[in-house]
Amino acid sequence: MNLISSTKSNHYLFTSESVGEGHPDKLCDQISDAILDACLKRDPNAHVACETFSTTNLILVGGEIKFVSSNANENKKWIMENAEQIARKVALDIGYNSVDVGLDAKNCKFINTLHAQSEDIAQGVEGTGLFKGEQGAGDQGMMFGFASNETPEYMPATLIYSHKILQRATELRKSGEIAWLRPDAKSQVTIEYEGFKPIRIDTIVLSHQHNPDITHEEIKKTLVEKIITPVLEPTGLLDENTKYFINPTGKFVTGGPDGDSGLTGRKIIVDTYGGMGRHGGGAFSGKDPSKVDRSAAYMARYIAKNIVAAGLSDRAEVQLAYAIGVAEPVSIMVETFGTEKVSPKEIENAVREIFDCTPAGIIKTLDLRRPIYQPTASYGHFGREGFPWEKTDMADALKKRVRSK
Repeated sequence: MNLISSTKSNHYLFTSESVGEGHPDKLCDQISDAILDACLKRDPNAHVACETFSTTNLILVGGEIKFVSSNANENKKWIMENAEQIARKVALDIGYNSVDVGLDAKNCKFINTLHAQSEDIAQGVEGTGLFKGEQGAGDQGMMFGFASNETPEYMPATLIYSHKILQRATELRKSGEIAWLRPDAKSQVTIEYEGFKPIRIDTIVLSHQHNPDITHEEIKKTLVEKIITPVLEPTGLLDENTKYFINPTGKFVTGGPDGDSGLTGRKIIVDTYGGMGRHGGGAFSGKDPSKVDRSAAYMARYIAKNIVAAGLSDRAEVQLAYAIGVAEPVSIMVETFGTEKVSPKEIENAVREIFDCTPAGIIKTLDLRRPIYQPTASYGHFGREGFPWEKTDMADALKKRVRSK
């Protein structure tokens, strides 16, 4: 039985974490997605799977790229010549401008090992394999989407608050209001639930990289007063028993790639639902929308959010599963955790009729062949307006379909 389902009638604590845009893994995610966006600007049908690794004084990019337009060779030459500039700009924009803060993006070593996509994979994706004429999935696998009405964003409160803490910290760091902050940061929020309802914030953890000449007392006071309280006080969930752990090691001067190596795709729970919903295992960043690891996860979120927005359930989790080179999903599942207002089978049937979950259908529905991906690579892929999978434009259609039965 699902853990959350089994505890829904009780009080329990649940925790989610987030990491800031300067975390070394998130640095790598953003570089990979910036390279993806650059490829899609030149060729919306480009196939991209770009990975980034970073450590002390080093950024390395690798993976596969295939341009399919008529000027494919020109585009390939362009990205090979410009990948370095793209990567360095991402790191500089985050704030990695010297070895003191964890990486000197202007002068660090850069290695480019990008190469062409396997033709064996390409033929299935492009519809020239066994299932001719159909765009197949770029890989096998299962993807999950989740939504909950516990927050206006239809996201778990633990995760959305963890993200918001770090978003505010970044704003104050970049504006210069807290000039001694450095780019690397992590947050964590623990909430006490009664059933599926958040009733109080139990614990907040915030670790933020800083200049060496700031005392721990000043760090703690400033981060609580200027970051945590303005973000969380409006929720009404803070109380006199809320615990605060601010830079609990006592010192966080060395950070970024110098403090810990970074790699694309290592923060998949931060990227999704903070552990509240299941995860199929595939990372998102650096992958073009022909990879269902990414596009189908976006579609599953879109479906789940519209189910909850339609009032058909308080929570929804959608699973989509695929075989490589095959267009139709091998399975579609909807879980409502006992919060459904109508028959779960009716909801699932409505989903199957209304949403086209083939790779081509997902790309068309969500208009994914655009350079929209670098902004997804920090503070979560879900729960922020502006992304097409966050729309609730199919809620009325779902309600009408269920009522008609």
